[in-house]
Amino acid sequence: MAFNYPRKIDLARTPTPLQFLERASNRWGCGHRLWVKRDDLTGCTLSGNKVRKLEYITAHAIDNGYDTLITCGGLQSNHCRATAFAGAQLGLAVHLLLRGEEPAEAEGNLLLDHLAGAVVSCYPKRQYVAEIDELFRHWEHHYASLGRKAFAIPTGGSDGIGAWGYVAACEELAADFAANHIEQAHIVTASGSGGTQAGLTLGAALHRLPATVWGVNVCDDEQYFLDKIAADAADWHRRYPQVPPVEILPRVIDGYVGQGYGIADAAVFSLIAELAALEGVVLDPVYTGKAFKGMLAEIAAGRFEGTRDLVFMHTGGIFGLFPQRGGFGR
Repeated sequence: MAFNYPRKIDLARTPTPLQFLERASNRWGCGHRLWVKRDDLTGCTLSGNKVRKLEYITAHAIDNGYDTLITCGGLQSNHCRATAFAGAQLGLAVHLLLRGEEPAEAEGNLLLDHLAGAVVSCYPKRQYVAEIDELFRHWEHHYASLGRKAFAIPTGGSDGIGAWGYVAACEELAADFAANHIEQAHIVTASGSGGTQAGLTLGAALHRLPATVWGVNVCDDEQYFLDKIAADAADWHRRYPQVPPVEILPRVIDGYVGQGYGIADAAVFSLIAELAALEGVVLDPVYTGKAFKGMLAEIAAGRFEGTRDLVFMHTGGIFGLFPQRGGFGR
């Protein structure tokens, strides 16, 4: 299907490998072939799925005269860390609005935020949830009063602009499928803000990828993500009316959030350790660990029967592993 992409800035190291997990397939596949799309290898400090989105978001910001990026997330937000380093590389100021009390000692993503030179404002969870829209407006007005122009990026970079990152990734996946003789597949990704799943779902339809996209939600519930993905797709169509119309059917695998966002149980930590020793692939306890655990449970339950190949999207997050290192002591 012919269409033109908006401009992007090359930040990610792509294409990323599609790695066959031979031993994991034998242990957990129940006859399926398990693959992992290594988007944890899109860079070093500028790594993970967020970088693909930021390629388009930063280009949009620069093309429209913005000199400052404002975005938000948790204290260990991968998206905020990636935004901080994207800004540092491109000469854009970055201001992060983070959910939670700033700890006495920064580590993981939060440490990297500071090293990248981002301005960091931390807010108690209750205030953050109630006032995040107002906080964005406050800081946009603040920078305007200084003669600067701040661009507000939503949680996770998940909107119609960021969706392009994974629309484009589906071209890579099409080449991966051809190279590895994958005729039909299920693609499984963690869904935390919905943007990666929205882009994959749109991209699979646009590029006629022979795959069904599933998101394992790591927060909220199935209906939230069905609505969020539909909203991101609608925003994408609104911003880019020249793209071909496509109908999408979002699919969400619910039931693996556990005690809440960012809270992993002993089984998730055990699986992270087991896969690391088995295949040399390291997951994280917030996103990929829960999503991979959910995928394995759904394989065992027979959800994917009739399709040989399963592709797991490794969306990164390794820096968030270190603040939760105590989980491996269980």
